[in-house]
Amino acid sequence: MIVADKKLELVTLTERQQKARRNRSVAIGVALAVLVAIFYVATIVKFGHNLPGAM
Repeated sequence: MIVADKKLELVTLTERQQKARRNRSVAIGVALAVLVAIFYVATIVKFGHNLPGAM
């Protein structure tokens, strides 16, 4: 089997595009962290009264 070498077309992002990508990544990270915190708090509230020693 012969593997043909293909020339890869690499896209060079402008500074503006890199900044937009970075901002989107930060926004996704913050949203994910908020969701994790919400699920954590919801779990503590829901199951917290079943823990021994809880009020």
